[in-house]
Amino acid sequence: MEGPFYLRYDEFGADMQAEAHSHSWGHLNYAAHGTMQMETDGLRLLSPPQYAVWIPPAVVHSCTLRHAIVYRSIYIEPGLCAQLPAEACMMRISPIVKSVLADFAARGVHVPRTPADLRLAYVVVDQLAKAPVQRCYLPAAATPALIAVLEALQADPGDHRSLAEWAASVHMTERTLARRCQQELGISFGDWRQRLRFLRAIDALEAGRGVQAIAFDLGYSTASAFIAMFQREAGCTPEQYRREFCGIA
Repeated sequence: MEGPFYLRYDEFGADMQAEAHSHSWGHLNYAAHGTMQMETDGLRLLSPPQYAVWIPPAVVHSCTLRHAIVYRSIYIEPGLCAQLPAEACMMRISPIVKSVLADFAARGVHVPRTPADLRLAYVVVDQLAKAPVQRCYLPAAATPALIAVLEALQADPGDHRSLAEWAASVHMTERTLARRCQQELGISFGDWRQRLRFLRAIDALEAGRGVQAIAFDLGYSTASAFIAMFQREAGCTPEQYRREFCGIA
């Protein structure tokens, strides 16, 4: 590839999969609309639109798409990747990165050649170097009891049983289940459930469902409680998200 950067843009339909492969350059994978899931080294990286997935050079990875996405990617030569994470991870990307990628896509720039475009590409690297990183948005459990709880929640995200009630269902104390969540997931049970509901809300919004119906399906007693949760996670309301990411007025 020419120069230190290469940009790729595409639109993929639902139920697509890319088999395991690797690249000699590092690359950032961002879904401007929709969510994507990438797998590497036994790690599942599920990326909502305010996050992107970073894959370092030579790391084997695959990708699964449940829904259609608008895809953006920037490939970065290995020499510039030293300041970026050495392991695959999720990054919370800044509005600056989103704007630069959107600008390149709008102008059809695949290889930044002008001094101005190269400066923009280097700004992306600088932004990624300081971006908040996490290993997984929706972590997986290891022990059978916690796996059973999380699978039940995934089957019915609207189940609003308390932590104590979930613990009783797998013959644990509330304190033990809370400790297992922190040890295995790295987040609390409540945070995990909120992230699951947020991801399901994205799917429902992209399917054109109404905010009130989504709220009740996900176990919220009022639409306002659901909207508050969504805004905490996405930084915008469900209707703003629908307009920005789903292209629905």
